[in-house]
Amino acid sequence: MSKDYYKILGVEKNASTDDIKKAFKKSAMQHHPDRPGGNEAKFKEINEAYQVLSDTEKRQRYDQFGSEFEQQGGFGQGAGANWGGFSGGDFGDFGDIFGEFFGGQGRHTGPARGQDIQVDVEIDFKQAAFGIEKEISLRKQNKCDVCSGSGGEPGSKIDTCSTCKGQGQVTQTQRTFLGAMQTVVACSDCHGSGKKPSKKCKHCGGMGVVNSASTIKVKIPGGIDNGQSIRLDNQGEAAPHGGRNGSLYVRVRVKPLDGFIREGYDVYTEEEISYPQAVLGDKIEVQTLDEKVKLLVPEGVESGQLIRIKGKGIQHLERNSRGDHYVKIKIRVPKKISKEVRKKLEELKNEL
Repeated sequence: MSKDYYKILGVEKNASTDDIKKAFKKSAMQHHPDRPGGNEAKFKEINEAYQVLSDTEKRQRYDQFGSEFEQQGGFGQGAGANWGGFSGGDFGDFGDIFGEFFGGQGRHTGPARGQDIQVDVEIDFKQAAFGIEKEISLRKQNKCDVCSGSGGEPGSKIDTCSTCKGQGQVTQTQRTFLGAMQTVVACSDCHGSGKKPSKKCKHCGGMGVVNSASTIKVKIPGGIDNGQSIRLDNQGEAAPHGGRNGSLYVRVRVKPLDGFIREGYDVYTEEEISYPQAVLGDKIEVQTLDEKVKLLVPEGVESGQLIRIKGKGIQHLERNSRGDHYVKIKIRVPKKISKEVRKKLEELKNEL
């Protein structure tokens, strides 16, 4: 009797490869025999369906002939004949699932890495444009200053771990649906270092780390934008038992600058001019990020027109250049005018 592999995985017949993969992972996690409520027979059936539907050629044959497609020729063995050895499927997918089943055991055999941490730092608009060095104060897990992170009392002897014989790792055997599976994990006795102090440090209790205040200098590059982060390797939490430090992520918050708007590496400001200046043109003084400059307003400029000041914008992050400063012109129209001015405007109106 032909099996409905699509129904077994809970997908439609037009399901994509990604949909099939997601459905397989979900069902495999649910029915794995080593999990509560797992079902080995159901797990084998799910795997059999995935072996076929994840393979384009096998899927085409299955759609044409059903689950007995191997009897039609072209395949030397059944769809599920070698499921235990992953002969027809994506071994990488199973590796991901095993990582979830067994908590990633076997992938890491040395001392654990320290935690990554994140701090926020606030800078002003101009500091973000040109860069600045900031000093950050925080409390975090640091190497013990008494034992220098070794976990041993100063002067005590460091012995080879008797559990792992100095290897830092041990082999464990676990029962799986494939039978006995061996995994290599970090030694829990020496935490992957292969060595143990004869006496534990009294200051840190043998952990090699203590919680203490830290002051860290960080160079914030010119051109950084609001919400962007800088990663400082080895400046995060120290790892117990001599592991590698985590990373420190410094997230930048940029305070706005009144009158300045940033778009990429360009800045925009607005300047008001009178109607005569718009008609006749003029030179006006404009405040840029670093200095005041004279800007030539051309004759006949229109309200809303942008005039570019080249190279007066934000410092580029990856090259030694700057964006531009754009000045938006706004023509000022007076609400009240004298009779004399009105008369002149009427004359000008008739002339134009």
